[in-house]
Amino acid sequence: MNKRKLQLGFTLVEILVVIGIIGVLVALLLPAIQASRTYSRRQQCGNNLHQIAVATQDYHDSNKRFPSGYESKFDQSGADLGPGWGWGAKILPQLEETAIYQTLHFDKPIEDAMNDARVAVIPSYLCPGDNAESQFAWTAKKRDQSGQPLGTICGVAPSNYVGMFGTTEPGVDGDGCFFRNSKIGTKNIIDGTSKTILLGERSVSLGHATWTGAVTDAILFTDDGDNIGRPRVEHSSGMILGHAGERRSPGDPQSDVNQFYSLHGSGANFAFADGHVQFLTADLNYQTYRALATRAGNETIGEGNY
Repeated sequence: MNKRKLQLGFTLVEILVVIGIIGVLVALLLPAIQASRTYSRRQQCGNNLHQIAVATQDYHDSNKRFPSGYESKFDQSGADLGPGWGWGAKILPQLEETAIYQTLHFDKPIEDAMNDARVAVIPSYLCPGDNAESQFAWTAKKRDQSGQPLGTICGVAPSNYVGMFGTTEPGVDGDGCFFRNSKIGTKNIIDGTSKTILLGERSVSLGHATWTGAVTDAILFTDDGDNIGRPRVEHSSGMILGHAGERRSPGDPQSDVNQFYSLHGSGANFAFADGHVQFLTADLNYQTYRALATRAGNETIGEGNY
């Protein structure tokens, strides 16, 4: 009898079928993997905010109040004269960044040549899901009323977290927890610490921020061409503070550059005055959002409204 040799292997059709099945599985799995990564980064960002909130509370325990939004002298017109150091710089020891803290000269302006540590990148202040450019110092500039740069002031380290000024443009006297030369303690938060936003997240896609403070005479302006953030000139206090005005919900891409935004989806992470962190979505009722931004507005916020 003639013995036929068995031909082992796959036909071309079978290989193509297997490749097609693998392609379909990959197409189905990629969105799930991406969603998992996005959620993980959002959680890591929330952990950063929690750590910062706890550090701010530790500062409060020692000083019987939260640090000022930013510290500045001012002239008769109310214009800032500096030095400009903000809450983010004042809590560095509580974040175990004492080495950087001890090199800062708080009696001199942020932009002073002796304060070269202003460009130090601090991981706790960076969202892991934000754009790569946030890992490097950015340049604070003077600008005209249209946003065109008039001159460079100094480089400053980035941050993705800013204090809540309240419901109006950041600066002198806000209805939130942080503003110029503020001395707010928990005794001043009559709305309740669990219902009052302390800090929030801002992606560089919306606008720059820094842990250092408000560089005197600097201007915030969106000019990156990504269609996120309205092209409006904003005061330097927005470098360390954000607000919940303009009828813009958290994470709205048409917010001003001194508001809140994230790359975690539709919304942003916020830390409250009691230390807990919550992701507030863009579909949050705007009046509820405003109420959460104030420390003593006497608004009624029901359970489960945010």
